Amino acid sequence: MDPLNKAQAIAASILGAELDASERDALAERMGVIEVADGESIVAEGEMRRTLFLLSDGQIDVTRDGNDKVYRMRPGECAGTRAFVDGSTRKAGLRAVGATRVLTLEPEDFEALLETQPRIVYKVMRAIFRITHANLMRMNLESAELKNYVTRSQGRY
Repeated sequence: MDPLNKAQAIAASILGAELDASERDALAERMGVIEVADGESIVAEGEMRRTLFLLSDGQIDVTRDGNDKVYRMRPGECAGTRAFVDGSTRKAGLRAVGATRVLTLEPEDFEALLETQPRIVYKVMRAIFRITHANLMRMNLESAELKNYVTRSQGRY
């Protein structure tokens, strides 16, 4: 794979939507990069890992109950917002689809910005809220569609 410009990957994501170039650079300095092969697990369901993941290149399947795919992430999307914020166990696993590159952010590295760059922390937390809200809205819509399908077909599916 080509060398990764972390600041550019952040700019192409909702995480960097409000950040200017110098703020993206400062955040990029705090982020790691992992390269994952096709089918390789990034994080397992139930794992106690607080890392925030930002998909840069490739695709990631979000899985539950072993290998049941519930969603396929595209570049620019984030995973692990809840565990990143509150430290709870992972409610889903992440598995690479094809060659995949992921930016990682650990809470300790992010919180270190509080002293020197509090505006970055504020803007990123706003982005995490937007990500979480969008996920909730998508799940509510899917739930309503499923309910409508079951109701209209009278349970024959």
